[in-house]
Amino acid sequence: MATEAVKLLLDVGEPLIGRLMMYDALSMKFRELKVSRDKNCPICGEEPTITELISDYVEFCEMDHSEPLAAAAD
Repeated sequence: MATEAVKLLLDVGEPLIGRLMMYDALSMKFRELKVSRDKNCPICGEEPTITELISDYVEFCEMDHSEPLAAAAD
């Protein structure tokens, strides 16, 4: 993703807009897949319902992480 950001910022190369690059490190192979936009996506669809970032982690996850993890599991 960082490489794609650099390509877009510097306006060099061909960005992977509408495509996804997959890399298999075990077999050293790359695959490129076409992806299409979901018109019903709540973020980027035709009528987005999510229009801003949520900055309150507790509100978003409904969990207070000020408690130790073991206590939260009880």
